[in-house]
Amino acid sequence: MRHQEFRQYRERLNKKILDEGDRNTRRFFALDTAAYRDGALTGRYKELLGLVASTVLRCNDCILYHLDRCIQEGYTDQELYEALNVALVVGGSITIPHLRYAYEMIDEIRSQESR
Repeated sequence: MRHQEFRQYRERLNKKILDEGDRNTRRFFALDTAAYRDGALTGRYKELLGLVASTVLRCNDCILYHLDRCIQEGYTDQELYEALNVALVVGGSITIPHLRYAYEMIDEIRSQESR
C-alpha cells in the first residue's frame, strides 16, 4: 500500500509547505503545475517525459508520482515499460534499482485499480 500512503503523505506535506512557505515557494509549486498543462505537447505526454526524467534522476518519489499520473492519463503497461527502457538507456545501469521500483509500483497501482 505504498502508493496510497505516498498519495496521502504528499498531499499532507505539500499543504503544509504551501501554508507555511513564502510567495516564492508558492510560485515554484504553481510553475511546476503549469509545466504539465497542455501546450505544444500534451499534458499526458509531459507526464511520460516526467517519468523518464525522474528515473534518470533516480527519484523514487518522483517516479511514483509520474507513474500514478501516467496511469491516470491512460498509458498501458507496455507504453510505460518502453518509456522506462529509454530511461535505462539514458541513465545507465545505475537506474536498474529504480526500474525495479517502477515495475513494482505499476503492479501495485494496477492492483488497486482493479478493486
